[in-house]
Parts: sequence; C-alpha cells; structure tokens
Amino acid sequence: MMDRSVTRALLMTAGLCFAMFGAIQSVFGPALPYYVRVFDLSDRAAAMFVSAYWIGSFSAVILMYFHAARLSPRLGILGMALGAGLLASQANWPVVVAGAAIIGTGAGVVAAGFNPRILHQFGQRGPSMLSLLNALFSLGAIVAPGLYLAAGSQPSMIFAGLAVCAILALVTGGRAARASAGQTERAKGFRPHLPILLFGMAAVGIEASLIGLGPSALIRAGLPEPQAAGLMSLFFVAFLTSRTVLIFVADRVPSFGIYVGATGLTAAAGFACAMVDLGPIFPTLIFPVLGLASGLYFPSYYISASRLMGADPRVAPLALAFALIGGIVVPQISGLVTPMLGPRGFFWLLAGYSLALTLLAAAMARPMARGPR
Repeated sequence: MMDRSVTRALLMTAGLCFAMFGAIQSVFGPALPYYVRVFDLSDRAAAMFVSAYWIGSFSAVILMYFHAARLSPRLGILGMALGAGLLASQANWPVVVAGAAIIGTGAGVVAAGFNPRILHQFGQRGPSMLSLLNALFSLGAIVAPGLYLAAGSQPSMIFAGLAVCAILALVTGGRAARASAGQTERAKGFRPHLPILLFGMAAVGIEASLIGLGPSALIRAGLPEPQAAGLMSLFFVAFLTSRTVLIFVADRVPSFGIYVGATGLTAAAGFACAMVDLGPIFPTLIFPVLGLASGLYFPSYYISASRLMGADPRVAPLALAFALIGGIVVPQISGLVTPMLGPRGFFWLLAGYSLALTLLAAAMARPMARGPR
C-alpha cells in the first residue's frame, strides 16, 4: 500500500493528465481548419491528423495489454510531452501528424496505467475517484476551446501549454508515476468477459456519435448553426454535471445499474428528439439530456468491467481497446445510415439503437451484478 503522500501525488498527476486528454481532443477540431490553411491541405489529408491520434491511442492500449506490468505511466507522460512539443513546433505537416500520433500513444499508455491504479488504490472510494478523473477530462474539454480562442486560434500556443503541463505532471507524479501496473496491483486472475466489453463498445460508440455527429444532426433537423453550437455547449455542461454527480454516488450505486439507466435515458431523449416538435424551446430542453446520459457511459462501463474481469494489468488495456473500437466504428456506421432516414434520421437511429441496448442490458443486469466485485 502506498503512503498518503504518494497516493495524493497519484491522484493529482492522474487528474492533470485526464484534464489534458479532454483539452487535446477538444482542440483538434478547431485546429483542423488552421492546418488546412497553413499547410494548404485537402480535407482528406487534414483528417490524417485526427486519425493519427486515435491510431496512436489504440496502438498504446494493445502495447499495454502485453506489457502493462513493465510499463509505467511516466513513459506515457513523456510521450505526451514529446508529442505536444512536436505539435507546438509546427515544423511541417509530417511533424504535426507524427506529433498527433505520439501524443495519442502517450495518452493511451497513461489511461491504461492510471485508470486501474486509481480504481484499486482508493478501495471502496475507487469508483468515485475514477469518476473524478472523468469529470476532469470533461472540464478540460470545456475549457480548452475558450483558451484556444484567447490564444488567437493558434494551435502552437495551446500545444506548448500542454507540453508544459505534461512536464509538470512528471514532476508532481514522482514515484507514483514511475510505478507500473504490475508493481501497484495484486493480480487476482484474468477473467475476460465478452458481454461487458461489447456493452462498453456499444455505449462509447453512442457517446462518440453524439459528440462527432450531434451538431450536423441538429442542423439537418432544421436548427441554425449558432443554435446547434450553443446546444453542444449545453451538452458538454450536462456531460460534466453527470460525471460530477458520479463522484458522490459511484461507490454507492451498482455500476451496471447506472449503465442501464444511461442507455434508457438516451433512448427516451432520442425518441423525443425524433418525434416531438415543440418549437425553438424544444431542443434546449431535450438535447442536453443526451449529455447527461453520455457522461455516465464510460465510468459505469469501466467500473463494471474491472469488477467482472479482475485486477490483472491486462484488464484496463482490453477495456479501453473495446471502448476505442466503439468510438471509431459506431460513428462511421451512423454517418452512413442516418442520411437514409430523413431529417431526423440520426435521432431515430440513436433511439432505436439505445432502446435495444437498454433492453439487452436490463435482461443481463442480474448476472452482471453477480460478477466478482
């Protein structure tokens, strides 16, 4: 067991890293038009920037699956610092793409290293502390775009700041950041559990679809662009609110019960968005509810997966890998299908998909609850 000073350092360092994750992802979107203009890119070439980040993250969790017992979060933080430094340099387009891949790889190593350590190090309070990390992720995602605008829409300024934050995380982390998962967790057997992994993949796919396709879905449904942008801001505020509430209740409420409630809430709000037209006030009342539900998905999934699959260092990379697959694949499928379903097709698809997921999850709630804790 770590002493209290190391435990505090662990929480501070992990919290800073998770806030950085949110900031990185939320700045990528605004940065793309800048790179298109500065480097004279096509849209397809510019998309490589985002793809490189996710390829790096996915590669990292696969690496951690095989070597988690020997790799420490410190290596991931170093990768984040290096990647942010390359992005800040803006030397040329290949350097920027390489920076995105390296910062994504670092983020993947850090997430796979810190998620299980926080959950297990804090014992019964672990779910609440994990919820705190996810709330800090959301806070970083909300704050960073404003900082980007304040910096004159210069990505180099933001990424230079993130490089400094990564170096600060290395300093504050100390021994907590150097220890590998194998040094801080007592393995209790590896029990792969395909149903919970598939549930996680499906739910994170919903979250990614709402974040990536939500604005265009609102515009297709008839809202002007400024109102759609405003609703996405409310979505993220609601997203942060639900994750903040989890800090106080996650260790008291069954995690898979939270998952079932989140999918049911998504289905209800999705049907409301698809079927009801209450004029301009309607989206303001209903769409942010989807943010409340989305904020619950990953924490409830990850906590459930950890309880079902044990404390082996391979659990976290496997759970994160399935989450990444859902976040990459489901939005692609949604983007292909929704144009065929009319102006509110995205919401019809979301509602039907979430309802089916809710019914299946509710039917399996009891065996999920009986799993190892």
